Amino acid sequence: MDGRVLIVAGSDSGGGAGIQADIKAVTALGGFAMTAVTALTAQNSEGVHGVFGIETDFIAQQMRVVLDDLGADCIKTGMLHSVEVIETVVRNLADANADIPLVADPVMVAKGGARLLDAGANAALVSLLVPLARVLTPNAPEAAALTGLTVADEDGQRRAAEKLVEQGAAAVLVKGGHIDGPEVVDFLVTPDEAIRFADPRIDTRHTHGTGCTLASSIAVGIAQGLALADAVARARTYVRAAIASAPGYGRGYGPLDHGVTFDPGRLDS
Repeated sequence: MDGRVLIVAGSDSGGGAGIQADIKAVTALGGFAMTAVTALTAQNSEGVHGVFGIETDFIAQQMRVVLDDLGADCIKTGMLHSVEVIETVVRNLADANADIPLVADPVMVAKGGARLLDAGANAALVSLLVPLARVLTPNAPEAAALTGLTVADEDGQRRAAEKLVEQGAAAVLVKGGHIDGPEVVDFLVTPDEAIRFADPRIDTRHTHGTGCTLASSIAVGIAQGLALADAVARARTYVRAAIASAPGYGRGYGPLDHGVTFDPGRLDS
């Protein structure tokens, strides 16, 4: 195994998203996954039926003991559902006193529509977490919520990414899965360049956990020393393969096949 990734996120009891998807993706791509659980959810393909938040002191303890002993080559954050949780995670990232790159996935709403971020916590994400991110990975609705811009096409994706870079993120990947069209287009923007990734849209309802999976796949790539654009390209290829071979479970938005046969050395976009 190559590349240690500490995942700070919520649990999905249905196994399709959250830390379950994160662990599967990191493992599939040859890395070693560790976790600090922020919340438990009662969840399946049809939606989120309940959320139980973990006490912030225990979130901090999980992070601290992992980093003190096992260390990490990259940290990935997912569901940070309240201002208090965001503040706790940010404080412990600073206390780690290590230059560990952060992949921040600003999880706001579950695939079925349930809100996973408290009202009023957007400002804390922008002011506290965004400036720490080596790469921020919002989908189009999340990018719109974080910036106040309309994100309904490629121009909107790029403008939102540029604004989030201006707000402190080292790089931003605005994903286009929620934008209608025959292609799924993602824009990776840094202060120096903008890279457009595009692939034909796969017509399927089995897309639960794609955001979590993509962010963790990028994180393990960074942990393994890949350049950011290469980490994104490999992650996109893996996620597309996992969608294409989804097992078809559930009545709603079904999970991916995280165990899809995949060559971790592939860098096709």
